Amino acid sequence: MVRPLSNDLRERVVAAVLAGETSRSIAARFGVAVSSVVKWSQRHRITGSVAPGKMGGHRKWVLEPHRAFIVERINQTPQLTLHRLKDELAACGIVVSHDAIWRFLRREGLRFKKNDVRP
Repeated sequence: MVRPLSNDLRERVVAAVLAGETSRSIAARFGVAVSSVVKWSQRHRITGSVAPGKMGGHRKWVLEPHRAFIVERINQTPQLTLHRLKDELAACGIVVSHDAIWRFLRREGLRFKKNDVRP
């Protein structure tokens, strides 16, 4: 993702908006998109600052609070499939994809095989 443009540029753009110049002419003069001019002026109007908002961050795992339930179900039913586990979670009000369950199990090191004969 690209870095935000400088606060100096943002302040000059907002100052031009406050002076009454049109968004299109400001965008052409400063070499930014018209949408940026509009968004920066809205941000200044709402917050009083033109500083960019927070970018990036860490997203928490949706299934983390339900780890105990998932481990219990795997221990109780070794023949449980990802789709069946997804259905049981949905019955509890936790709607996720089977891929999210698979990634959670893999990250947590929770494995289960449907066939005990295979290594």
